Amino acid sequence: MLFLRKSAEGASRRSATERRRFFEIARGSLIEIDAALDIAIELKYITAEEISESGVLMTRCVQILIKMINSQIT
Repeated sequence: MLFLRKSAEGASRRSATERRRFFEIARGSLIEIDAALDIAIELKYITAEEISESGVLMTRCVQILIKMINSQIT
């Protein structure tokens, strides 16, 4: 949820510096989700196979956010 909220909030900011900061927060949120999924696998709540598609989607989201962050560099 935080990832989506920060991405949307960042897109609404007027200055490139503000947009970049919110996109960085959103990227951090995705990394936290990835870590939580790793823990869930380690604790055997889920298997890596069960979330393999999620991993692909998260990687794509991070790639998009990195491009958005880099586009805000002045």
